[in-house]
Amino acid sequence: MIRVAVVDDQALVRMGLRMLLDTEDDLDLVAEASDGRAGVAAVRRTVPDVVLMDIRMPVLDGLAALREITADPALAEVRVVMLTTFELDEYVFEALRAGASGFVLKDADPDELVRAVRVVADGGSLLSPSVTRRVIERFAVAAPGRAAPGWPASHPELDRLTDREREIVAWVATGRSNDEIAAELVVSTATVRTHVSRAMVKLGARDRAQLVVFAFQSGLALPS
Repeated sequence: MIRVAVVDDQALVRMGLRMLLDTEDDLDLVAEASDGRAGVAAVRRTVPDVVLMDIRMPVLDGLAALREITADPALAEVRVVMLTTFELDEYVFEALRAGASGFVLKDADPDELVRAVRVVADGGSLLSPSVTRRVIERFAVAAPGRAAPGWPASHPELDRLTDREREIVAWVATGRSNDEIAAELVVSTATVRTHVSRAMVKLGARDRAQLVVFAFQSGLALPS
């Protein structure tokens, strides 16, 4: 059973998510909150597997709540999926930097949202397909080959990566899955998975989503 918490200041959004989660046999809604501060408290109390977190909320916004959750050692296994809209693209990389495991549009198809919860709970990361390409393209155009403003110039452990691992991390930053990367490089999916896992260990990445951050931070992202 995947334990889920919902943190959103809109009652209708919470109700919709509650109804959706209740229809899935493997998903269990264990907490709800209407602001970031109450959300952090609920997460600490229930320690869910996945948190669906709005970005704009009163008392404590979603980004600040995310930072508190990812900074708490007791919540190291909790994964946070941010609920967003196209208009909030400017927050996406800040949320990735803070440790978000993925993003889903508030008006996404119900199947996509349920899939996001399952993927993240299974240890993966989810940059919603309808968001990923647009954000990556926008970031690549705005800052090709360099870090976002205020970020370190490169990851301090970057030199530990092999050339192949660097290449794989760059492909991860394009939003492609392991299967897609394997097809591009004409190698097995297992080989790609191994390189991704080793890169995550060497860079201390919380999950696959943070590899995207590290790739852009270190100038490893492919130009297209």
